[in-house]
Amino acid sequence: MWTHHTIRIGRRALLKAGALVLATGPAGLAAADEPEQRDKNALRIGLITDLHYADKPPGGSRHYRETPRKLAEAAGRFRTSSPDFIVELGDFIDAADSVEKELTWLKTINETYSGICDDRHYVLGNHCVDTLKKEEFLEAVGRDRSYYSFDRAGYHFVVLDSCFRSDGEPYGRRNFTWTDANVPAEELDWLADDLKQTQKPTIVFAHQRLDVSNSHGVRNCPAVREVFEQSGKVRAVFQGHSHRNDHREIEGIHYCTMVAMVEGSGEESNGYSVMDLHSDGTITIDGFRRQNDYHWPAG
Repeated sequence: MWTHHTIRIGRRALLKAGALVLATGPAGLAAADEPEQRDKNALRIGLITDLHYADKPPGGSRHYRETPRKLAEAAGRFRTSSPDFIVELGDFIDAADSVEKELTWLKTINETYSGICDDRHYVLGNHCVDTLKKEEFLEAVGRDRSYYSFDRAGYHFVVLDSCFRSDGEPYGRRNFTWTDANVPAEELDWLADDLKQTQKPTIVFAHQRLDVSNSHGVRNCPAVREVFEQSGKVRAVFQGHSHRNDHREIEGIHYCTMVAMVEGSGEESNGYSVMDLHSDGTITIDGFRRQNDYHWPAG
């Protein structure tokens, strides 16, 4: 059964945004809004998505050249908040007209991202592999796999790759339609086995949405959700792609869609968050600028 929850941006988030507007520079940013007292046993994660960095003029509401400045603000926040690791949820870059130009854009934005935290993760988005092939993107950011899992402080984490066509072919070099996103059989089998091997509560990171069956959703998302549900271990899924805040709870699993960094011009249009996984199982998401806050008690 589907239940749909839309959580409005809270007063605290609005106050944070207002304070940040008044602040000038990294020092002002930190002084305007010191991080809340941290549960010493909590695992802290920085989250960003849909940066779409490109050195090109705006396209509609997407202001590509403003992304480095927005990411610099998030980097300042993350350094103050001291996350244990950070995750970008896909569409790190936008499409270029050549591989060489695309790799230059990727190098530029990754210099800031990689300077935030040594423990960082990259989810492949469809724009990441529009011009590039997967192996080119991964090599450029120092990674060897597009989907994998890892453990930190009592939690299990899964990074998924839905950038595959319905016939199983991986995205790359404009060989796909963005609405044809799939988790292929091999990856689905790997996911089921991976979840069997862990006894830890699990958090999933994805790009394309796993909670909807519209153009922004993974085509075989019901099969992916069935694997999650049968495992009994997945607490929450964090995703991007549709650029807007959204939250749905399906069979006790939270599906949280994060706001895109690229949308809109100016500091006030930024969006990023810090998530704490508390020792009692509570999950809190502290959203900045346009990113919503959430608080989910232990189930």
